Amino acid sequence: MSEEILVNVTPQETRVAILAAGQVQELVVERAASRGLVGNIYMGKVARVLPGMQSAFVEIGLERAAFLHVADIWENRKANGENGRADPGKPIEKILAEGQPLMVQVLKDPIGSKGARLSTQLSVAGRLLVYLPQDPHIGISQRIEDEAGRAVLREKLKELIPPDESGGFILRTLAEGASSGELSADIDYLRHLWRDIRERSLGAQPPKLLYQDLSLAQRVLRDMVSEGTTAVRVDSRENHQKLDAFAQAYMPALRARLQHYTGERPLFELYNVEQEIEKALARRVDLKSGGTLVIDQTEAMTTVDVNTGGFVGQRNFDDTVFKTNLEAAQAIARQLRLRNLGGIIVVDFIDMDSAEHRVAVLEEFRRALARDRTRMTVSGFTTLGLVEMTRKRTRESLAHVLCEPCAACGGRGELKTARTVCYEVLREILRESRAFQAREFRVLASQSVYDLFQEEESGALAMLSEFIGKPVSVQVQTGYSQEQYDIVLL
Repeated sequence: MSEEILVNVTPQETRVAILAAGQVQELVVERAASRGLVGNIYMGKVARVLPGMQSAFVEIGLERAAFLHVADIWENRKANGENGRADPGKPIEKILAEGQPLMVQVLKDPIGSKGARLSTQLSVAGRLLVYLPQDPHIGISQRIEDEAGRAVLREKLKELIPPDESGGFILRTLAEGASSGELSADIDYLRHLWRDIRERSLGAQPPKLLYQDLSLAQRVLRDMVSEGTTAVRVDSRENHQKLDAFAQAYMPALRARLQHYTGERPLFELYNVEQEIEKALARRVDLKSGGTLVIDQTEAMTTVDVNTGGFVGQRNFDDTVFKTNLEAAQAIARQLRLRNLGGIIVVDFIDMDSAEHRVAVLEEFRRALARDRTRMTVSGFTTLGLVEMTRKRTRESLAHVLCEPCAACGGRGELKTARTVCYEVLREILRESRAFQAREFRVLASQSVYDLFQEEESGALAMLSEFIGKPVSVQVQTGYSQEQYDIVLL
């Protein structure tokens, strides 16, 4: 499928949209004030070792200490045998000590209240290859499925690796069909890059950043441009020149597809990307047939509920449900990419009595998910008729990047009613009247709570005032949310 990539650049942020089949398929936003950390290499310092969790917290210069699990600690092959990984029987307290300097790489950005996830197994990515300086291993992307082609690529790479090389390489998906010259250039670039990182690490006082991954615009050329990409349109002259120089140095074949957009209308507006961003932040997604998706993102998991909505079909109920689920399978896969939803995802398709229909929907769902560049696993239908899946989460979702929890409801999506707040106020006044000696109680509350106290609940307020023997007044506090109130003792 042919695709176009749009790059909108401002001094504050870079936004990338991937379009295919006339629709936005993927959105990535990176802000200058909070660039992603995945791929960055730091000289860190072990802050705490937690034997009970078999993990450690490592200071790398961020607001929160980063997290390192024993399973992500890499040790030399000679010390650990052919496995190449830390012996699972060796506890973390025998490997790390507080205050110890440690070279680490970020696997996952800080998400919510969780710090960044680290690994001591380092890797540096190029366009065609990933360099593993600690591991003399040759791997091939699982997305290259042709077994004969995999064998040819492996042998071609072995011939190009210098005899003094102690590290290994992984062939990326884009390496399929690459020439020996292109592979050799990538090897030289990655080896040179690793030498620079090693030199910066010598004598470095932790915490210190040793290597920062490319900017989003540069990563677009390195990671997202494929054979099916017809054009990469950039709306900034300065950044177009920078990307052109970057492409000329590392991937000259891509220069012809790099275009500077000079139109009067904003690039994202011209291709309706702004509208798609707004839709990607909504809880409800309307399907063309009239069905709907309801997507709820929580800290533990994301749930997707499929409903027939206004789609009634033309033949029978089973046929209506089947067609809605097929359309939903495509839409859900697209929404996962657009919103960058990760972790555990549970999809509640509309119940289908036919086993044949369930198999067809699951196959359609897996086909749609195959376009995703993020690693995932999908199970079949559970006994409750749910489809469970996981999608690797390495950075914040689109909603977490662009939005914040509602100040009024704290992210719950609901508010206590004005009546509920009134009754809370009455109980609180009663409690404080017994604990403190006050001449008068004054309630500061929102307009809706004030109105209720002046009308329907005026009798309850007068009754309480008579019971405690103290006057109680209510005053509107501009700017208070419906749940917010204060009781002032006079």
